[in-house]
Amino acid sequence: MVEKKIITEEPSEPSKTKFLSAKGKPLSISSKKKTAKKAETKKKTKAKAFESTKAKPLSAKDESLSTSTELKKTVKKKAAKKKEAEPKTEDKAEEKVEDNTELKTNSESPKTNSLDAKDKSLSTDDKKQKSKEIIKSLFARERVLTEATDEARNLFNKSAYGKIIEEGKVQLSLPEALYLLEKGKLQISDGKKKSMSAEDFIKKARKAEPNFWIRYCVFKDMRNRGYIIKTALKFGADFRVYDRGIKPGEDHARWIIFPVHEGETLTWYEFAAKNRVAHSTKKRLMMGIVDDEGDVTYYEIKWMRP
Repeated sequence: MVEKKIITEEPSEPSKTKFLSAKGKPLSISSKKKTAKKAETKKKTKAKAFESTKAKPLSAKDESLSTSTELKKTVKKKAAKKKEAEPKTEDKAEEKVEDNTELKTNSESPKTNSLDAKDKSLSTDDKKQKSKEIIKSLFARERVLTEATDEARNLFNKSAYGKIIEEGKVQLSLPEALYLLEKGKLQISDGKKKSMSAEDFIKKARKAEPNFWIRYCVFKDMRNRGYIIKTALKFGADFRVYDRGIKPGEDHARWIIFPVHEGETLTWYEFAAKNRVAHSTKKRLMMGIVDDEGDVTYYEIKWMRP
């Protein structure tokens, strides 16, 4: 009865516990072991196949794609690193340039410092020399009095300006003072201790001497020509003039000069009086004619006997 049922019914999937042969008969114990081993081997092969699929090597296409993507990534990384490195190199280059410039400046700095020190010393020396050369003086109506300094006395000893008075001061005439003021060798102050300009000095000098500008034009022209010219009030004239290279005291003056404006008129009596002064002092008479522009023309006058 059991055998008929097994043959008539369709066999279902073999379970894990029941093992049947191909004919539907139950298997023996040895056959069961064999089938179990076969099943285990199948499972193992399936597991190995599964693992092999996991650990399968990539194909050529996959390898090329992966390598290309990796190359792209590496290229991008390298480019990014280069970009990051470029400013650093630039900074290093700039630092090197700055270091080189600093070294150059440091190497040149002692030279420049020495030059600056020399320039400063020269400028200070020049200032001292200028301060020494400029002589302070005081305006005193018809004359100018300098301080009692060696520089002021050198004006008299070397160039015969003024005359030395008591306490070592030098007394200058008004034309002499203005000439030295224009040359930058003299500083003149008034009673209020204010330094005077040339214009201020001329205004005050004209109050003391109405004919001051005409006299000064002749004085300036003779000094510029290299002659020593001094006042000649004791001789009854405006100026006395010495030959070139001769100082007062070494020899007598050669001329006496009367400055006259070209628009002035002289009578014969005035002209004769000037000739008598020159003859009595044994000097030659010279007339200095000043035009409106300050230019001077000289005329020497001599006595002639018929």
